[in-house]
Amino acid sequence: MPLTSPRLWARRIAFWAGAVLVSFVAILFARAANEAQSLFNWATNGRHWLALLIAPAGLAASVQLTRTIFPGAQGSGIPQVIASLQLSDAKLINQILSLRIAIGKVLLTLLGLASGASTGREGPTVQVGASIMHALGQTLRLPRVETQRALVLAGGAAGVAAAFNTPLAGVVFAIEELSHDFETRTSGMVLTAVILGGIVTLALSGNYTYFGVTSVSLPLGVGWTAVMFCGGIGGLLGGAFSQILLSASRGFPGYAGRWVAAHPIGFAALCGLALAIIGMLSGGATFGTGYAQASQLVEGNARLPVVFFVLKFLATVISYLSGVPGGIFAPSLSVGASLGSWLAHFFPHSPARAIVLLGMAGYFAGVVQAPITAFVIVLEMTASQQMTIPVMATSILAFAVSRLICRRPLYGTLARSFLKQTEKEVHLKKDEPANLSTEKREASGDSSIGH
Repeated sequence: MPLTSPRLWARRIAFWAGAVLVSFVAILFARAANEAQSLFNWATNGRHWLALLIAPAGLAASVQLTRTIFPGAQGSGIPQVIASLQLSDAKLINQILSLRIAIGKVLLTLLGLASGASTGREGPTVQVGASIMHALGQTLRLPRVETQRALVLAGGAAGVAAAFNTPLAGVVFAIEELSHDFETRTSGMVLTAVILGGIVTLALSGNYTYFGVTSVSLPLGVGWTAVMFCGGIGGLLGGAFSQILLSASRGFPGYAGRWVAAHPIGFAALCGLALAIIGMLSGGATFGTGYAQASQLVEGNARLPVVFFVLKFLATVISYLSGVPGGIFAPSLSVGASLGSWLAHFFPHSPARAIVLLGMAGYFAGVVQAPITAFVIVLEMTASQQMTIPVMATSILAFAVSRLICRRPLYGTLARSFLKQTEKEVHLKKDEPANLSTEKREASGDSSIGH
């Protein structure tokens, strides 16, 4: 019986312990990321020219380690989790969600932040959480595929909830972005993982809001014109960002593409040099996740260049193209907040902080093309219930505009590309023994092979 079976209770307890572990790891990862970024800021404080050395060397080292020691750790981690949910081959799933890759994802993301890369930790946290829960399922030898899939979903959701301290966003993200559905059996496990993760986050980090608290509201009339502008421009820029990443994932054309494929380490160093130059132009504001800048904009205390959102946009694109592990959540929210701050100049009769929230929601929804996740994350991170309707409207509008620029969602398309590449590599490995056998037989003079 479900309520009295010792075996089922053992699984439940192990699952709950896994959810707690995911949240604990996410919090440690967040604190380590802050320390890594602080280390870079300390090294370049008053010596901005050092970024010209640290960024190229750090990004080149990160790509080298990714290719040699932690293959499969590149990227944000969310496409890999989506791909694992669509696979049926247990060996491939174990490979994608291995603890070795999860450890590499954490270490290399920290290295990127310590080198000034414009990346986030939230995407990697999703893969780390999914890997921990998948390893738990392997340890318990859970036979049902649905249960194993639910564990991966729960791990990813708990990772988002703990990374942002946004429990509801964790659930919505698992439904809208990772699974694209809501199965009854899965939903209970996801909710349980998020609740336990939220308890651990409250115990270790307190009841905080990720980007501070704002109590502004947007009046009807002229103020709502900002919804149209933030949704339209945010969707355009977010769709352009996604389309750039998707186009680059297929490789650069012509000689440039051949050179990048032949010299990935050198290309990463060039990206690091470009990041250093952009960072120096912004006074160091574009380095790192962008969390501090977004938080200051939400609270109305920022002193940033007017074109910060353009520079941060470029820095995030370059960081992703370099091949270093890292996510785009926090940098995208930072770009959106800065975009809203710039647009606020055109709406002097509306609260600037309200426009900042709209810009954040609009650009983020344009990038991920998951409007529900976008407005839930922004509202939960800022505790701004009075802005619920305007933020929702901006997210939906930005999603629609983004689809005009980028016809396919970023994470889903990257996941399909990852699946195709993984299956191609598997087929090549299967063909290798046959090819080796053929070569040996040809070398021995067996002419029957050609017939």
